[in-house]
Amino acid sequence: MPKAVNVAGCFKKFDDTYSPKIIAELNGQYVMAVKLEGDKCPWHTHEKEDEMFYVLEGILDIYDGKEKIRVHTGEFYTVYRGKEHRVVPEGRVKLLLFEPEGISHTGKVRSEITRSRFDRLDV
Repeated sequence: MPKAVNVAGCFKKFDDTYSPKIIAELNGQYVMAVKLEGDKCPWHTHEKEDEMFYVLEGILDIYDGKEKIRVHTGEFYTVYRGKEHRVVPEGRVKLLLFEPEGISHTGKVRSEITRSRFDRLDV
């Protein structure tokens, strides 16, 4: 039976950072909950995919090419395919990510935060 997803409840189910959790799928897209803390994200590019970062809690700096975009609670930003970027949270940040299925987490760049697959939360 279909049910509403409690996003705040999803975040209570995990503590790890830089490890997106799938909480929904639609039209070939993942909706993922993720916590970020610390400057760990490498510069990377997604050649075929756009990424949308929706900040639920905290402040996220997104470096999109040569620009720095500060995204606050309740705001989102889209990084378009082909743009080199990285994200740096200010303190601990909670995000919803909207990304195509099969996206490479950090593009072709491998780092300590790179995931080969995403865990699915039981919502």
